Amino acid sequence: MPEPTPRFARIALVSAHTGPLAQPDGPGLGGQHVHVAQLAACLAGRGHDVTVYTRRDRLDRPTLVRTASGVKVVHVPAGPPVSVPRDELLTWMPEFGAYLARIFRLNRPDVVHAHFWTSGMAALAGARGAGIPVVQTFHTLGTTERRLRGGADAGPPERVDIETRIGREVHRTLATCADEVNELVALGIPRARISVVPWGVDTGHYAPVPLGDRPPGAAFRLLSVGRLDPGQGFDRAVEALAGIPGAELLVAGGPDARLLFADPEAERLRRAAVRCGVAERVRLLGHVPRALMPHLMSSADLVVSLVRHASSALVPVEAMACGTPVVATAVGGQLDAVVDGVTGTLVPSGEDEAQDLAATVRSLLGDPARLARYGAAARDHALARFAWDKVTDGVCRAYADIARPTLVRGRGPLSPA
Repeated sequence: MPEPTPRFARIALVSAHTGPLAQPDGPGLGGQHVHVAQLAACLAGRGHDVTVYTRRDRLDRPTLVRTASGVKVVHVPAGPPVSVPRDELLTWMPEFGAYLARIFRLNRPDVVHAHFWTSGMAALAGARGAGIPVVQTFHTLGTTERRLRGGADAGPPERVDIETRIGREVHRTLATCADEVNELVALGIPRARISVVPWGVDTGHYAPVPLGDRPPGAAFRLLSVGRLDPGQGFDRAVEALAGIPGAELLVAGGPDARLLFADPEAERLRRAAVRCGVAERVRLLGHVPRALMPHLMSSADLVVSLVRHASSALVPVEAMACGTPVVATAVGGQLDAVVDGVTGTLVPSGEDEAQDLAATVRSLLGDPARLARYGAAARDHALARFAWDKVTDGVCRAYADIARPTLVRGRGPLSPA
């Protein structure tokens, strides 16, 4: 007897502060925006009925938009129709959740997947009492932010308590790395209800770009990427450069290059470069559009990621997808992403080891065969673990574990392939 035609799942993604229609290079947008947009498109590409619920942040936003990939985007009227920093949305999450509850009564999803802690509040409020399973991806945790930033940029005081309640109430939490699993377990969230699904990378966009032969005598190129923030460890890279003759350091991130003169962190890095005697070998590029990033990463001999913490390790993964080996601090998601001695090198996170870091980089730059081997392995590793098709498989497995029995068994609609 032939198998019945599978019924594809109805999936609701809740991302209160950023939706898939926002421009990827817009102010204040980062990895979460790209993650939600790519996940939604991949799920829709597998035939699922996908709706993204995000807050209306402009008066001209229509209530419902359908993207070219078939994803429906609903702009929820919660709070003022203006841009609001993501950690300041707490006040309007009850209104957002009440809207979801009304929608879900009329059009019940099979699973709700919330992104970031404020979205988790709204998703649970919308699904509570309706028997709808909820999946949570935090992207970053308040406990981590407070420990690493001393309270700065960690959100309102009640954030950690709310994240704890969310994690204990949802049916499944998706952590992006093993380090985040430990953080979640420390909050009292049962390990059995946590799955690890890494952030994905568009391996079609982030791919090696042929650059031609290096001109004779050209400097080795080190590249660091991220927002201009002390936690990114750019100053460590500047200090190490003093012990890496014949190399230049490019730092991509922050405001447009024309505005770098007014950026406090850019000024701090410039002073550090002067103090270390490497000012002529450090270039602050400012914001680099996503479209140009594969070319920039492919042009580097090494991408150096010296962050104090990294839940997603998105920059190292993008670099590896471009076939560029990585030197990264052994923290957070970078421990999972970079295969030490295969796709790059992991280094201690201590900030007083510039000499050791310089020696590590010199050793790599002095061995072109090893660099080429690492670069090829990095591309293969990105394709095997972080390509969006692989990540979507992991997400679908998590959905299938908690969704209604009619959806989950065998090669049904939520199975990875």
